[in-house]
Amino acid sequence: MGLNASLCLFSLTFLLVFFSTAITADNITQAFEKYSNFSTMNDLLIKTKLNIPISKYLTITLLAVSNEAITPIINRSDVELKNILMNHVILDYYDEMKFNGMKEKSIMLTTLYQTTGLGEEMNGFLNCTKSKGRVYFGSGVKGSPLVAEYVKALYHNPYNMSIVQISMPIVAPGLSLAIFPPPPPPAPPAPAPSPMNAAKAPGPGPADEDNASDTDVPKHTPTTETAEVDSPAPTPSADNEKVEAADKAGTSSSACKASLRFDVVLLLLLFGSFAGL
Repeated sequence: MGLNASLCLFSLTFLLVFFSTAITADNITQAFEKYSNFSTMNDLLIKTKLNIPISKYLTITLLAVSNEAITPIINRSDVELKNILMNHVILDYYDEMKFNGMKEKSIMLTTLYQTTGLGEEMNGFLNCTKSKGRVYFGSGVKGSPLVAEYVKALYHNPYNMSIVQISMPIVAPGLSLAIFPPPPPPAPPAPAPSPMNAAKAPGPGPADEDNASDTDVPKHTPTTETAEVDSPAPTPSADNEKVEAADKAGTSSSACKASLRFDVVLLLLLFGSFAGL
């Protein structure tokens, strides 16, 4: 009885391992076949024969990159390409629910490249950081930027295999030339106001016009022509009266002297005439 129970338990364990391995290996190719936008990565996994070592793991998470985003690495050498792709295979299970429930922090994830024994300075690990509700990925090497962002889940077999999309490939230092995300597009110019809006826009008020005239046109002091007004002659002062009195006195004395001299001349003429007689 005990022998039969042991054989039964062994058989169940073998079948579980066998089918789990088969599910893992088959679902990688099957999942990518359902998404034509990821056919390039599927072809690269087959080309580098990474689908074989991947099938040995019961729990993995594959970081998939779309055909357009994976373009920068497709022309790398076979060795570089294989190492880069191994860094996209996480030896743990992460799906959309797990990423959404992740706290705002950074964690290190072990990748398939770390199992080769060639990892240096943490380049066999990925830095996974959640910030402001968004999940980012980068190399585990100190100072490496977070170049990729979690986009969406593609496939998941709970606690067995998960395939999620990220925005771009991750190239760890020492594996190949690094690639960086493109710069953000420039901000679009502000739209010009439509004629209707321009017509509805209020015109400048009187205060604005005054301010505009004050600032744009230099001020000139206007010349005011004052009409001539007949005003009374100024009242003479005491000094002026003295001067005028002296002038009058001088004039009268001069006239008196002239009349006296004239009288004397007449008298002398009279006396002369009498003497001649």
